Amino acid sequence: MKIPPRRLFLVLLAIYSNLILAQDDLTRKGTVNMPAYYATALQQDPIIDGEVINDPLWQGVPPITDLIQLRPNYGELVSEKTEVRIAYSSSTFYVSVVCYDTDAQKIVVSDSRRDADLNDEDSFLFIIDTYHDRQNGFLFGTNAQGMEYDAQIDNEGKGNFNANRQQGGVIGGTNLNWDATWKVKSQLGDYGWSAEFAIPFRSLRYAPGEDRTWGLNLRRNISKNTESAYWTSLPLGFDMKRLSLAGELKGLNLRNPGNLKFIPYVLGQYVNDKSLDPNETETNFDAGADIKYSITPSLTLDLTYNTDFAQVEVDDQQVNLDRFNLFFPEKRAFFLENAGQFSVGSPGEVDLFFSRRIGIGEDGDLVPIIGGARLSGKVGQTNVGFLSMFTEDVEEAAIEKNNFTVARVNHDFQGTRSSLGGIFINRAGLGSMEDDYNRVYAVDGKWGIGNKAEVDGFVAKSATPGIDGNDHAFKILGNYNWNGWDLRAGYTEVGEGFNPEVGFLQRTAFRKPEFLVFKAHRFKNTGNLLEIRPHVSYRGYWNFDDQLVTGFLHVDNHWEFKSGFEVHTGINFTTERVLEDFTISDVIVPAGNYKNEELQLIVITNPNNAFSFDTRTIIGGYFNGHQISNSGTARYRIGDRFNSSLTMSHNDIQLDTGNLTALVGGLRLSYSFTPRMFLQSLIQRNNVSNITSVNARFAWLQNANTGLFVVFNIVKDDDLIDRVDNQVFTIKYTHRFDILN
Repeated sequence: MKIPPRRLFLVLLAIYSNLILAQDDLTRKGTVNMPAYYATALQQDPIIDGEVINDPLWQGVPPITDLIQLRPNYGELVSEKTEVRIAYSSSTFYVSVVCYDTDAQKIVVSDSRRDADLNDEDSFLFIIDTYHDRQNGFLFGTNAQGMEYDAQIDNEGKGNFNANRQQGGVIGGTNLNWDATWKVKSQLGDYGWSAEFAIPFRSLRYAPGEDRTWGLNLRRNISKNTESAYWTSLPLGFDMKRLSLAGELKGLNLRNPGNLKFIPYVLGQYVNDKSLDPNETETNFDAGADIKYSITPSLTLDLTYNTDFAQVEVDDQQVNLDRFNLFFPEKRAFFLENAGQFSVGSPGEVDLFFSRRIGIGEDGDLVPIIGGARLSGKVGQTNVGFLSMFTEDVEEAAIEKNNFTVARVNHDFQGTRSSLGGIFINRAGLGSMEDDYNRVYAVDGKWGIGNKAEVDGFVAKSATPGIDGNDHAFKILGNYNWNGWDLRAGYTEVGEGFNPEVGFLQRTAFRKPEFLVFKAHRFKNTGNLLEIRPHVSYRGYWNFDDQLVTGFLHVDNHWEFKSGFEVHTGINFTTERVLEDFTISDVIVPAGNYKNEELQLIVITNPNNAFSFDTRTIIGGYFNGHQISNSGTARYRIGDRFNSSLTMSHNDIQLDTGNLTALVGGLRLSYSFTPRMFLQSLIQRNNVSNITSVNARFAWLQNANTGLFVVFNIVKDDDLIDRVDNQVFTIKYTHRFDILN
């Protein structure tokens, strides 16, 4: 379908203007100072106990001391003395830190669970770019209680899903479900606190050789000042995941350590379905295994048989108050490891590959996964990925056996933040149906313009029996991001026949221009006010009859204070064209063209406090009526062991055709006995489907994501005729054997 020339011209003009601004800015301003540090080669391994100050081995290693504040006092030295040392042996990478504190009684430890958020307490984190491609890396961190935090960073951490989705973004992100085998120990004292990290080389991905250089950045958080300081001085709006601005870790002599892990599991499960008369109960026993083998230090093969995800937390309940698809994120660890390598598209809107299509039916039915294989990693500067999974049939849900295959290649151009790649996605039915397949082909790329600007996009085509023509999708997005400015302009198109069955489409058949103008401004000598962030963004969805289906213009300002308190004040101008009647929980929304305005208020309190909350309120027009929408989360903790959060979403919708009140609530409770032993629960309820669910989990972790898991699930509703009342109790044990260690 031909794109209206006037609209395309405006979009391309906006992109071109951004790039001209970026190139002009590059000529007028210098780049970030990127420091360098030489790692120390050790002849003996240190004892990992958290003791650094009195350890002669560590005292013989030169420290990094000059960390620079990003907040609250931008550009100043860190307010408390900090010493970071880095060393390595033939088998292990070591980092130690001493976080001196003149008032150690005020050190905050808010959570000791593995991978808990470290931003809201006294903590230390570091990121290593082991390929030195300035785009991907591994992030590690801890707090004064020695909790373990690790994550895999793709594409400088960009591309995480935006709740409003008006700003778009590129693929990538922060993968917290990457869990490596390593250890950390910490120590508290009158001086402050210290920690030691020991990370086996076999847990990392890198290129071996002599005198290697990695990217490196460090971050210290000081809770009492709501302070964050980095080794590399970063412009406003960035954090340590901006690997193109990282410093350099030099002098690494690396060899291939060998890595072969065998990870079997055994499982026992008791199911009690009270909705049946008489009650139906069954007891199941199962077993399976994964194998992880590093073909090279940078290329890993994963094999899985009888894959199981019984220990994964259940989905958050949602109520659909519109006519487009709801998005439920992937939570299964196997599919989240190296997930960024297989991601192409526009996050949460046009995902060409969405791993939840494997093992989960369209209606939420669980589909047994027989097994499969994944090859992922890097060959030189080329990222490679291959995934093939086989699933069983489910007769009750009329689901056939299937094979899902994804092949991905993506080449990084060294030092340019640029890449070019392609992906092939295939679903092949293995049942009796003929021509039961779906395929998607795509090419994607990113052109980095210095440190400040980039253009990225993709072009895709699907192939489905019975669908001919208009089976394309593409996107182009220009972005300038530097010194608090974030300027974006882009265009996305999804053809009427585009059908990515192993992907996710928020909506079908649309053309979407979008833009964002955002500026963060940091104040000096203005009392408690730290920063304001005025911005305006727009996204519009047109159909192929040149009708505006959805328009969203957002004008806002964020007011952030030094205490961590924030207020966001905005107004939205919306347009919705309903082409045919649809229902929201039995309330009819008639066809028509609706233009409305709504006020938006967001309040965020200091998350460092034992009690904190955030709220979002929207008041304004809604189709042919109006709505008052309130949502938010309140959090309360006791020490570092007990954490709780209550999330509520309340929508009061009044239309000419009827009224609707939608209430969804979720209560999370967790108690950590140790950083590797915890009990947590999620209790949810919504009044639209009248479903109540309870998910309680006990975990005693051995290392990474292995150990003992005890899970209890309850799902029930209030329907007396066709009721749901199901209880499942699961015990699962999984163990990791390091064959080559």
